[in-house]
Amino acid sequence: MDWLGKRGMELLLAFALLTRLPLPAPPTASATAVRGSVWAYPIAGLVVGMLAAGAFGLASWAGLPAAMSAMLTLAATAILTGCLHEDGLADCADGLGGGRTPQRKLEIMRDSRIGTYGVVALMLSFGLRWSALAALALPAYATPALIVTHATARGLVPVLLLALQPARRDGLGLSAARPPLISSVAAILLAMAVPLVLWPLEAALLAIAAALGVMALVGWIAERQIGGFTGDVLGAGEQTAEIALLCVAAALLA
Repeated sequence: MDWLGKRGMELLLAFALLTRLPLPAPPTASATAVRGSVWAYPIAGLVVGMLAAGAFGLASWAGLPAAMSAMLTLAATAILTGCLHEDGLADCADGLGGGRTPQRKLEIMRDSRIGTYGVVALMLSFGLRWSALAALALPAYATPALIVTHATARGLVPVLLLALQPARRDGLGLSAARPPLISSVAAILLAMAVPLVLWPLEAALLAIAAALGVMALVGWIAERQIGGFTGDVLGAGEQTAEIALLCVAAALLA
């Protein structure tokens, strides 16, 4: 496979992993291909953000108040992504909050049932994102905020992949562990470039710092409690980064 064909396959794989968009299935989903596809994470997030911005704009055009537009936008993004990251956040909260030993925490995270910690985490996640979007109010403010949020939050996930070891010897987390450095750097640079292009410099720098800060916090907690990352930890990192980015947008750009 030539260089361009390989990058196209990795792009399709990133969309298959991170979204539920009806795109052609990638020809391969080997662990090597999964690791190599991380450079395309911010591109997948960019498309999700643009579609979410379209949902917000359509709701506003229909005359709905900002609060309803924000809620419908969150519903649209949940459909677009299959609640992948929300599921990771809930499982991570249940496991890290409920288990006493690393092994028990990992067992809880793999349990399909949701517990109190997971419910509270989802309530806080949706509540904070909804209130931030409602505060932005107008499509002129919400559109760049949504594009930045989804592209940057997903593009910074390789930070956790590079910084931590997998906590399990199986699962999605293991297949994505230790991606190529060049692919990871490309993803991180793309993730940082989006806010720098769409937002004022001060807001962009603060947003990048906030997203990196909360991801570092999630990684630190996961390292201390379970010895590394899982797919659920990656989802929790992405979700907390989304929250941080939208809060910065609501504080500085509304």
